Amino acid sequence: MKLCFYGALLLAVQPIAGCADDGGSNETAVDRNVGSDGETATAEAGEYDHLVVVFGDSLYAGYGLDQDEGFAPELERALSDDGQAVRVVNAGVSGDTTAAGLQRLSFTLDGLDATPDLVIVGLGGNDMLRGISPEQTRANLQAILDELQSRGIDAMLTGMLAAPNLGADYAAAFNPIYTDLAQQYDVPLYPFFLDGVIQEPDLMLPDGIHPTAEGIDIVVERVEPMVEARLAAQ
Repeated sequence: MKLCFYGALLLAVQPIAGCADDGGSNETAVDRNVGSDGETATAEAGEYDHLVVVFGDSLYAGYGLDQDEGFAPELERALSDDGQAVRVVNAGVSGDTTAAGLQRLSFTLDGLDATPDLVIVGLGGNDMLRGISPEQTRANLQAILDELQSRGIDAMLTGMLAAPNLGADYAAAFNPIYTDLAQQYDVPLYPFFLDGVIQEPDLMLPDGIHPTAEGIDIVVERVEPMVEARLAAQ
């Protein structure tokens, strides 16, 4: 199985860096949150005030990083440092498109020990790399948000940008998806997950696609206040 993502920045961007092979693994980060003794993916009742699920692709799954260096564990630590008792469950799957995410959403939610207070959705980059119609990407993300809404689960989006070599027409159709949906569903949006990271080679893995642990720290530093504010508003 090939794991693909993109390396594009809004202003000065480089072409798609290519695809990295994930060795055929389709392990979800929910699986990785289950310890060797069979503990569940969420902490036991009373150990946290809020449950957050990060639901995305390789950028959420922590591709190329140690288990404790990815987006979910770093976000949990940042919230804890701010005095928030929040459990963050990693539901990232490397290589996922929006269609694949939609297919596993119910299974992921039903497998948790409690209903999440917030699901952060970060999908669409692999759609773009594969040339999937932006209309289909939009429809799948809408369906994901509809499912969360129907379950009474709050949502947040982290956005992506089309790589410049896909052309202006594709970018014009793809890039507004996240802003439009954030407005339509009245959910917070962090516009570009890799903003402030992808233009710094020292903050990216050698593949030029995925952040290092230090890069993830920068992303978390920017996203964590939005998460904290959303939880506080509940």
